Amino acid sequence: MKVEEFDYNLPEELIAQTPLKKRDSSRLLVLDKNTGKIEHKHFKDIINYLNKGDTLVLNDTKVLPARLIGEKTDTKAVIEVLLLKNIENDLWECLVKPARRIKEDTIVSFGGKLKAKCVKVEDEGIRYFEFLYDGIFLEILEDLGTMPLPPYIHEKLSDQSRYQTVYAKETGSAAAPTAGLHFTKELLKEIEEKGINICYITLHVGLGTFRPVSVEKIEEHKMHSEYYSMSSEVADILNKTKESNHNIISVGTTSTRTLETIISKYNEFRECSGFTDIFIYPGYKFKAIDNLITNFHLPKSTLVMLVSALAGKNNILNAYNEAIKEKYRFFSFGDAMYIKK
Repeated sequence: MKVEEFDYNLPEELIAQTPLKKRDSSRLLVLDKNTGKIEHKHFKDIINYLNKGDTLVLNDTKVLPARLIGEKTDTKAVIEVLLLKNIENDLWECLVKPARRIKEDTIVSFGGKLKAKCVKVEDEGIRYFEFLYDGIFLEILEDLGTMPLPPYIHEKLSDQSRYQTVYAKETGSAAAPTAGLHFTKELLKEIEEKGINICYITLHVGLGTFRPVSVEKIEEHKMHSEYYSMSSEVADILNKTKESNHNIISVGTTSTRTLETIISKYNEFRECSGFTDIFIYPGYKFKAIDNLITNFHLPKSTLVMLVSALAGKNNILNAYNEAIKEKYRFFSFGDAMYIKK
């Protein structure tokens, strides 16, 4: 299967640069994955597509203010460091620009409070840094770091909290699970009051979000691994949802990948944690989720491939073309799509 098959033409002006004032006022394209039928709604209408006994699954990861600008201590060259994954203690996997300037033992300073020493060099701009500081690392990061917005967003974010979901809790992501950005606390309360279960799992979004598919055949693409976890309480609710033939609605591709990883590994939901590098593309048979709330994704990305596996490539590309015609807003701060059976 060729990567080119998942391409589409997107006018640049449809790439959302800032979030809407009200999270749940974004538009919602509803796609029936069996018939290809499309409806145009607003996000707060999502409650009308959820039924008592269904379970909504959200990723409660919290984005680190993980973008740091520093300088090499020897040459004073400006270096951008994006924290991707905590390996252990103060050792982090990072994405660096310009990477060619960072060799082993290079030290980067981020002001008086924080320094980083490169201890390992890898390809594609990846470096491993040991961070040196006095105090509490996350507090220093909150002070010095900024949100690692995707490269297609060129405007500065005036309110950093808008790149976090309202339920973000477990710190560790390099990017937001953007499908969840549309929810407000009020909407979640209304959903719960309707008798719909709301469950939280964790997947810390890592390098895969930033890495383009550089191969011609998608089967040759290798996903980076990301940490996930699920509690026993959530596993019990999900297993009961399955047993009672109600729907599991995944919020975002990150929740989807976590749920599919767990059920593929254990044939049921259970308390667990680990790392997943699952790559979902057409031909994959979904075992965990029924329906999906998601955003509109980049052309030729692994995320377009995932939604194509769920709804069919032709249905997805047709829906994307319809969204372009109707001037929907695309990507992280853009509008949403609901794929239902």
